[in-house]
Amino acid sequence: MHGDENGFLIGALVFLVAAVIAAPVSRRLGLSPIVGYLLAGVAIGPSGIAVFHQPERILTVAEIGVVLLLFVIGLELQLSRLFALRRAIFGLGTAQLLLSGLAIAILVRFGGAGFDWRAALVAGLALALSATSIALQLLNERNGLAQPYGQRSFAVLLFQDMAVVPLIALMPLLAPGMHENESLLAALGHVALVLAAVAVVVGAGRYLLTPLFQALARSGAPEAMTAAALLVVLGAGALMAAVGMSMALGAFLAGLLLSESSFRHELEANVDAFRGLLLALFFMGVGMSIDVGVVLGDAPRLIAGTLLVTLVKAVTIWGVFRASSDSPADAVRSASVLTSAGEFSFVLFPIALSLGLISTRQADMLAACAAMTMLLGPPVSIVAERLARRRDPPPELRAPDDFSDAHGAVLVVGFGRFGQIVSQCLLAEGFEVTIIDNDVEMIQNAARFGFRIYYGDGTRLDVLRAAGAERVRLIAICVDQRENADRIVDMVRANIPGARLHVRAYDRIHALSLRAKGVDYQIRETLESALTFGGASLRALGYEAERARDVVDHVRARDLDRLLRQEVEGIDAVPGRLAPEPLTAPAKTARPLNPEAEDVLNHETEFSS
Repeated sequence: MHGDENGFLIGALVFLVAAVIAAPVSRRLGLSPIVGYLLAGVAIGPSGIAVFHQPERILTVAEIGVVLLLFVIGLELQLSRLFALRRAIFGLGTAQLLLSGLAIAILVRFGGAGFDWRAALVAGLALALSATSIALQLLNERNGLAQPYGQRSFAVLLFQDMAVVPLIALMPLLAPGMHENESLLAALGHVALVLAAVAVVVGAGRYLLTPLFQALARSGAPEAMTAAALLVVLGAGALMAAVGMSMALGAFLAGLLLSESSFRHELEANVDAFRGLLLALFFMGVGMSIDVGVVLGDAPRLIAGTLLVTLVKAVTIWGVFRASSDSPADAVRSASVLTSAGEFSFVLFPIALSLGLISTRQADMLAACAAMTMLLGPPVSIVAERLARRRDPPPELRAPDDFSDAHGAVLVVGFGRFGQIVSQCLLAEGFEVTIIDNDVEMIQNAARFGFRIYYGDGTRLDVLRAAGAERVRLIAICVDQRENADRIVDMVRANIPGARLHVRAYDRIHALSLRAKGVDYQIRETLESALTFGGASLRALGYEAERARDVVDHVRARDLDRLLRQEVEGIDAVPGRLAPEPLTAPAKTARPLNPEAEDVLNHETEFSS
């Protein structure tokens, strides 16, 4: 027993050490961390120092990382956007899978490795699938999902995930000696079972999940929210897996159903840490599954085959995207991110082996080829991106009606009385505003008036990142508590140094503290409302509107001068040395400010306003 515990602990330590080393080294070499993880897997797997002897057990656990990745992607997509991509999903997706699969099948059939037409077709369709995790990682690194080519590439990936089930159902039909009638009946029963499972997931997502998360949010237990997020992801994935579909597709469906939920960003933040670690484990597991003996034993043919598969796949994908009116540069980008063989190829090859469609050696060679295309994918993408940039049209020749960058998003943290007014100003001008707050009652009440607010704790860096803090043009911190505002400012300044910060200040001392932290703009929550109140009071006492406005402007200017003086010399600095320009008299009825009032302004001792 103790030996097993020690073996598990040593394995975990080796995995963590490999992950810690692989990512920064690959970054240092200008490569994607995925390459580092694949090589690290080779090093610690059966073909290396053999810390792990059963890569398939590692991959079984690590596939949860792919599942979590698809869940997060589902959260970021909305049903309206998915409907808008329907032509790309079924048009581009079908064309890519069939053309790439047929081209690779022909290559494999006549490659001299003994593949008959059945085995070649299985190999072609399996290798035509693309690695969702690698493609999405590459798209995220260059912000590609926000661009048309990235969305169309994702549509192809989504179609491929949906196509896994038909491909699995196709294999028994290809196997020799199978009865087509029995297979057809089994396929019809399978379809009915899949539809029932989808209905369960949709019903639960529509009617049960939001009340569940509302109840957990009221409990104030963040660990319960994390557990619930994992339960939703793994539960939906397990249900789909039980009916023969991929767990990743089930998780994507769950994320898609929650994409309109107010808890979207909180859920994304809760699963993000698990996702990253498990994805690293998945790529290491892929690296471990590479049989170096098979690679070395038939290295020339395998290396040539990997290069040819990558080339054929890239050319066919480029042709499909060019035929659909993509620009040459975007077609190159799409082809580069979709060349790696998919994760589900490692699911299809064992099924084909068990049905007698391929031999054990062929299965090993195909798995090694798929893993090597994964290894080759990120460097190919880097080279292709450089080529695509050369083919991008100059700015003056781009479409004049492309205003995608005209209105950057704003992240508003806190939706109390202050945040509500700020949000109304931004929304009135058509800006896309993401609002997060951790008051469930406030979120429910605001929804009645058409506001879209997401549940999330703004003092957590992962929540801010999930809400898009690294992409927005402005972060408006409108929270009530001074401590929370300071904490958010400190986190953003330390981790997102380029962010533009506008902050609600609690009082004068807090305003000075925020200025010292280098925020771009701060304002005390009572200053402007009190000045407006004072101006209205002057008008009620018989002052003309213009005279009242001059007095308010003068008081505002003197307040700013005091603030600048105190910023330099401290809160106890003697006021009055940085006197503003004297109050002018724009109207005949105007007169100088009351000397007693000047004396009050110069000797103000209350600094809490």
